Amino acid sequence: MLADMAVRGEVTLDTPVQKLLPDSVKVPSRNGKQITLLDLSMHVSGLPRNPTNIHPADDANPFADYDTPKLYEFLSSYTLKRDIGEKYEYSNVGVGLLGHALARKAGMSYEALVRTRVLQPLGMKDTTVTLSDEQKKRLATGHNGALVSVKSWDFDALQGAGALRSTVNDMLKFLAANLELTNTPLKPAMLRMRSLRRSTGTPGSDILMAWHTLSRDGSEIVWHAGATSGYRSFVGFDPAKKTAVVVLCNTSLDVEDIGATSSTPSSPQQLSHRPGIVLK
Repeated sequence: MLADMAVRGEVTLDTPVQKLLPDSVKVPSRNGKQITLLDLSMHVSGLPRNPTNIHPADDANPFADYDTPKLYEFLSSYTLKRDIGEKYEYSNVGVGLLGHALARKAGMSYEALVRTRVLQPLGMKDTTVTLSDEQKKRLATGHNGALVSVKSWDFDALQGAGALRSTVNDMLKFLAANLELTNTPLKPAMLRMRSLRRSTGTPGSDILMAWHTLSRDGSEIVWHAGATSGYRSFVGFDPAKKTAVVVLCNTSLDVEDIGATSSTPSSPQQLSHRPGIVLK
């Protein structure tokens, strides 16, 4: 959505996120530099992995009651521990803030923005934040490492950090569009996402706009993965070979190595960092 809104001229990548929030909210800055939308997308904002003021009513569904006032309270009280842009560190609160800010700019909810700008143009009819009654019947129950069923997480202010639920078929539509196997209006935005990169600090791994890369033996895959309490996921694609992999799992057991090995079968390699969001 950020890349699409930048292509449309609605925002720029260097727009400070502060400009998209109410004046009463004070986004942390450091040494005269403000956090930009691109900083949030590339996880170099200096914000921590999760907000420091999470006190859930239900520990089994920790983000369900983390609402906008709590997000604004965190932003206005948090002090950055390092310079913006200094270091890659995956931040759920950062990417959640990005989704929240873009939705405010568009004047609609995060779910409506995703549906209008991404899901409908790609024909992804089975990807959503709010499940229909029919979809609730098809939701795979999540399980922990002991294979005991657990609650499916819900999100409020941080929906951009993991609120979407999807299917393999819909995710394959998304990857086909990224591989340019289908002609969609999001092609310029998808190319824009892969036009910028920086190192994550791990050899052979870069961060693009939201995507990660894994390079080895002359091949490079573009990927993302993550987890909520009872689910794991991996999506990856090779732009050169026009191949893609989707792995969805309804347990908390890790699937990243399965996804990486499937994406580059001649070059299996463990991934060394684990972003904390999931598509279920």
